[in-house]
Amino acid sequence: MDLTHDNWKKVEENLNSFFGTVSEQCQSILSLSNNYLPQYLRACFLYVGGFPEDMEICVSKLIRLWIAEQFVKVRSNKKLEVVAEEYLQELTDRSLILTGRQRANGRMKTCKIQVVEKRIRNVVYKAEDRIDSTLRNIILADCEDERQKACKSFYEELLKVEQQVYFLNKEVMFLEFNNHGSKSAELARISSSPEKSTIEENTIVGMEDDFNTILDRLTTQTDELTVIPIFGMGGIGKTTLARKVYDDSYIRSRFDKQAWVTISEEYNERQMLLELVSSITGSKQETSDDELMEIVYRGLKGRRFLIVIDDIWSTKAWDQMRRTFPNDDNRSRILLTTRLKYVADYVSCPDFPTHSKSFLSLEDSWNLFTEKLFKNDPCPPLLVEIGKHIVRQCQGLPLSIVVVAGLLVKKDLTHDNWKKVEENLNSFFGTVSERCQSILSLSYNYLPQYLRACFLYIGGFPEDREINVSQLIKLWIAEQFVKARSNKRLKVVAEEYLQELIDRSLILTGKQRANGRMRTCKIHDLLRQLCLSEAHTENVVHVLNGNVLEARDDQRRVILLSKYEEKYDYRPRHSSGIVRTFISMGVAFPQEMRSIVSQFKLLKVLDALSIDYDFSRVIPQLVHLRYVAAKIEEALSLAKLRNLQTVILRRLTLLDKLEQQVDIWRMSEIRNLDIRWPLYISNPLEAEQALCLLNNLQTLYLYNSPFAAEIIRRTPNLKKLKIFDDSKHQDWPAILDFLSLVQDLETLHIQNMKWMIFSGDNFLPNLKHLTLTCTYIPWEDVKLLANLPNLEVLKGYHAFDGTYWKLDEDIVFHKLKYLRLIHCHDLERWEAGHANFPVLEHLILDSFYNLEEIPESIGEIMTLKLIRIKWCGSAVKISAKKIQQEQQSLGNYQLQVKISPKKGRKMK
Repeated sequence: MDLTHDNWKKVEENLNSFFGTVSEQCQSILSLSNNYLPQYLRACFLYVGGFPEDMEICVSKLIRLWIAEQFVKVRSNKKLEVVAEEYLQELTDRSLILTGRQRANGRMKTCKIQVVEKRIRNVVYKAEDRIDSTLRNIILADCEDERQKACKSFYEELLKVEQQVYFLNKEVMFLEFNNHGSKSAELARISSSPEKSTIEENTIVGMEDDFNTILDRLTTQTDELTVIPIFGMGGIGKTTLARKVYDDSYIRSRFDKQAWVTISEEYNERQMLLELVSSITGSKQETSDDELMEIVYRGLKGRRFLIVIDDIWSTKAWDQMRRTFPNDDNRSRILLTTRLKYVADYVSCPDFPTHSKSFLSLEDSWNLFTEKLFKNDPCPPLLVEIGKHIVRQCQGLPLSIVVVAGLLVKKDLTHDNWKKVEENLNSFFGTVSERCQSILSLSYNYLPQYLRACFLYIGGFPEDREINVSQLIKLWIAEQFVKARSNKRLKVVAEEYLQELIDRSLILTGKQRANGRMRTCKIHDLLRQLCLSEAHTENVVHVLNGNVLEARDDQRRVILLSKYEEKYDYRPRHSSGIVRTFISMGVAFPQEMRSIVSQFKLLKVLDALSIDYDFSRVIPQLVHLRYVAAKIEEALSLAKLRNLQTVILRRLTLLDKLEQQVDIWRMSEIRNLDIRWPLYISNPLEAEQALCLLNNLQTLYLYNSPFAAEIIRRTPNLKKLKIFDDSKHQDWPAILDFLSLVQDLETLHIQNMKWMIFSGDNFLPNLKHLTLTCTYIPWEDVKLLANLPNLEVLKGYHAFDGTYWKLDEDIVFHKLKYLRLIHCHDLERWEAGHANFPVLEHLILDSFYNLEEIPESIGEIMTLKLIRIKWCGSAVKISAKKIQQEQQSLGNYQLQVKISPKKGRKMK
C-alpha cells in the first residue's frame, strides 16, 4: 500500500466500520437480554450493576441483600434463600451473570457481571487511538525514515487488535445464540420506528384552574409591586404555566414591559442582568454589573411591568435581584417559579400566598396523556384499561406523562407493546421524584441506538441553556454520531435525529427562525440529570464543573463549564492524550488552563472560543480535527488537517489591525467556514497544491476578503453565504458573475454592497432567505427582488433609501412569508396591495419615523398573522390598529398587532 494519507484513511474507515458493527450488534443483544427478562428477575439483575466493575461478588451476601430489598418472592414452600439461588442461576444461564469461584461442594461462592460491552468499546477505542496516533506520526513526519517506523508500529499494533477482536466476536456469537433472533428483530422494529410523533407542546391540560388563579392575581386592583410565587417539584408544569400566562394576549396588553429570566440552581447575577437588559431594551450591552442594573431600573421606572423569574433556588439570589425592580405603585407584578417551599414563602406577599402547583388528578392525567398521544381522537377501547394503569404509575407528574406518551407514540398501538411498557413501569420504586427519574431512564433505554449518543451529548450543555441548533448539529456530525441515510446530507439526517428526540419529548423546542425552523432547543433539568448520569456511565461525555478538575483515564470527550470567579486546578494524567473532544463553555477562562489542550494530540473537536489563548501553533498539530472554534494571532495553514468540517476562527487581539491569512485550500471535507476580520482566507491562486473546487463547502462567511470573487468561484455548492465588506478591495461585478453560478444557494446575507444584484430572471433560483444590511438600495429597485422565485424571508437593515415606495400590481412576491424592515428613516409614503404579497404571514416594521401609514389593503392578505410595530411614529401605530379593527369587523380575528412603546424622541 502506498504511504499516502488517503490510503491510511481508508484503512481507518474500514476498521471503524467493522468495530462499529460489532459494538452495535453487541449492544443490541445485551439490551435485548435485559428487556426480555421475566419481571421477577429485573430488579435483581439491575441491583448487581451497583457493585464495582470486575468485582468478585460474594453470593451469600448478594442473596441476603436481594431478600432485604424484597426482590425475592415466595415460590411454593421453598425458603427465600433457595429461591434467590434459583434467581441467580437463571441469570447465569442467560449469560448475564458470570460464575466466579466455587465452594468445595460445587456451589457458587462468587459471581460477577458480564462486561462484554465495555470490553468491546475499549478495544474499539484502543484501536482507534493506535490508528490515529500512527496517522498523526505519518502526516507530521519530517522524513521517510520516520514514516516507515510509524508504519511498522502500526502493523504490530494491528495484530494485537485483531487477536482481541477475534475473541470478542466469539463471545458476541455466544450471546446471540442464547438470545432469540426473532425477538431481537421484533424489538428493533418497535424501538426504532421512524414514524412522526403526534406530540405537541405548551398544553395546559389540567392546569385551567391554576391559570385562572394566576391571571386573577396578576390583574387584581392592588397598586404596589406584588410577587406571585409558583411552587412545585421539577417537571410538574411550573414553567409551562408561567409561560402560558406570560404569553396571554390580555396580559400582554395590560403591561408596558415584559421580561423573562431563568435563574437555575447556580445563580449568576451578571447573566441575569444581561437577560433582563436584552428583554427590556431589545439590545445586548456589555458593561459593568452596576451599570446593567441601572439600565434595567431606568428601563422599568414609571412603567407597569411583568417580570417572570423562572427556576430560582435561593433567597440570596432574590435579595440580590429585588433591588433592580422599582416599586412605583402602578400594579407591576413579578411571577416567580421555584422548587423550594422556603424560597416561595420568603418572597411571597401577605395578601398573595404561594401558589402550590399540585399533581394532576387521574382524570386530568388521562386527558393529558390521550391529548399528547391521540390529539382529538379517542383512545382505542382495547388500550384504555392498560393505558390508565400506565398513567397511574406517573402519579400525576406532567413531565412523566409527556415522556411516557413520547415513548408510546413510537410504538404500534397494540396491547402487547403497551404491556411491555407497563411491566417496565411497575418495576420501579421510590418517591414520586425518583419514580419520574426511573420513567425518564426507561425512555432513554427505549431510544434507538443511533439516537443515544446524540441525546446524552446534550446533557453536556449548561443547565437551562438555550442550545443553538446549528452548533449542536455541527458537533454531532463532527463526533460522527450521525450516519448516512439514503442520499441525504448529514445535516438533514441530524435535523431528523433532533426532531425524533423532540417527538419523544426528550428535547424541547426553543426559539424559531423567521422561516419557522428551530433556532434553539433545550432540555428539562431532570432529563439533563439523566443525561449526565448515563453519559458518565457510557463514557460518551464528561462534564467538569468544580474547583478541582481531575482527568480520568477513560475520558474521551470533556466539556468544561467554568464560572468567572472560580480558580481551577486541573491535573491531567498521562492518558490525557486519548481525549478526542475538548469544549469550553465558560464566560471566561483562568490562566492556569490555557495550555492544557496542547497535551491533547488526538483531538477531533476543539471548541475554545471562550479561552483567550493563541492557538496558532496548536491547531496545525491536531491533524484529526473535524471541528475547531478558537482564537489565533498568527497566520495559519490548515493544509494537513484534511478531516476538518467546521472552522470558526477569531483574532485573539483586535487592537493590532494587521491582517493575517488562513490557508484552507487542501481541506476537501470542509463544510462550514467562518473566519472574521482581521483574519481572511488566503488567495487560492497562490496556494500550493490547492484543490480546484471545495465541493463540500455549504456555509461560508466572508469578511473584508480581498479574494472574495475567486473564493466564491471555487465553492459551487454553497447553501449559505454571508458577505461583509467595505468595498475597498472588491471587483463586485466579478463577484456577482460567480455568485450567479451558485445555483443551490438558499440563504444570503450581504452588507455594505451598493450594487443591485437581482436583475436577472434566473439569478439564484433556490434562494429562500435574504438579508440586506447597509445596502441603501433605492425603493424603486425593490421590485427586482420579486425576480427571486422562491424567496420566503426578506430582512432589511438600513437596506433601502428614499421617501416613496410604490409597488405596481404586476410586482408579486409569490412566496414571501416574512418581511422585516428596520431603520427606513426617510420613507414617508408606501403604496402596495394584498396582491403584491399573496402569502405574507409576518410584517415587522422597526424605526419608521416618518411613514404616514401602512397600506390599508395589507390587511386583506388572507395569510397575514402578525403585524409588529417597534419604535415607529404614531401614524404607523394608528394605521396598524386600524387595519386590525377593520379585519375584526369582517370576522378575521387571527391577525395580531403588537406595538412597542414610543422611542424617547419626537416622532411624526
